[in-house]
Amino acid sequence: MSFSRESKQEILRAEIEDDTCALAFLSGLIHSCGEIKKVGSKVAIKIVSDVEELFEYCQKIIKRLYGDDIKAELSENYNINKNLYYEISFDVEKFKSLLLDVGVIDFDDNGLTFKFEIEKNFLIEDECRRAFIKGVYIASSTSSIKLSADTAQSCGSGYHLEFVSQSHPFLIELASLLAEYGIIGKIFERKNSFVLYIKDAQTIQDLLALVGANNSVLQIANEMVTRELRNKVNRQVNCINANINKTVEASFKQVAAINTIINTIGLESLSEDLQEVAVLRLANQEESLDELLKLSTIKLTRSGLNHRFRKIIKIASTLEE
Repeated sequence: MSFSRESKQEILRAEIEDDTCALAFLSGLIHSCGEIKKVGSKVAIKIVSDVEELFEYCQKIIKRLYGDDIKAELSENYNINKNLYYEISFDVEKFKSLLLDVGVIDFDDNGLTFKFEIEKNFLIEDECRRAFIKGVYIASSTSSIKLSADTAQSCGSGYHLEFVSQSHPFLIELASLLAEYGIIGKIFERKNSFVLYIKDAQTIQDLLALVGANNSVLQIANEMVTRELRNKVNRQVNCINANINKTVEASFKQVAAINTIINTIGLESLSEDLQEVAVLRLANQEESLDELLKLSTIKLTRSGLNHRFRKIIKIASTLEE
């Protein structure tokens, strides 16, 4: 299961007790992903979601506020990229009271009109604002976040969460609303829609906490720790490998120089101090300078030992010219 869908399911496990906040939730839901559908003389507003639990959640709110007389319709006729999407339809005539209450429709001299701006009454109280944002999050948010626990490989997907809408003014209002909670996103146009996106892990955590997805907040926090630990281990491994490569390269040059001297003027032509380190290197070709000092009785510092090897390499270079 994707991180995005799991976070939405977590939100839907908590009921909204206040009636006004429940309407604010439905308003955010319909405003952010509602589409007008006309079949014959009937006009309906539909929402599409990949979260199956959303339909039952909406039905509970509708039953509590409007009784058993009206029910939304559910169809499972969307299958995209192996994901099943659920279409929930609200017949405008049947749901007139609800749609008026959530600020989606209005009546003027020309009859029925659809409202695209956010109903300001839902933004007065903090709890209702949060409920509205919950509806928007469930309806129109997507995320590319992948957790390390869900894959055997490292996750290099980064942290990216976005809201997608056909309405640029709506996203501007949403961005302003989120900014009141210190959650700052950026808006850009993508093909025929608009996107409000967040790419900072801490800001995404703040958003998840705002909509009540507390377990998802912890998952992000754990993911940040896991990735940092993995990066630290990788840096250490790379450092160790780099040091090993340097040791091997240095040893190879030293052994090659010693062999050049043996094959030309002979090892005995060197001074005793150089002969001593040459024999030590030939006997321990894979060891670092520090290890050579531990294995020998030579009273030298690491710098002194390295200095002797540089002399040997210089002699061998002269012989090769």
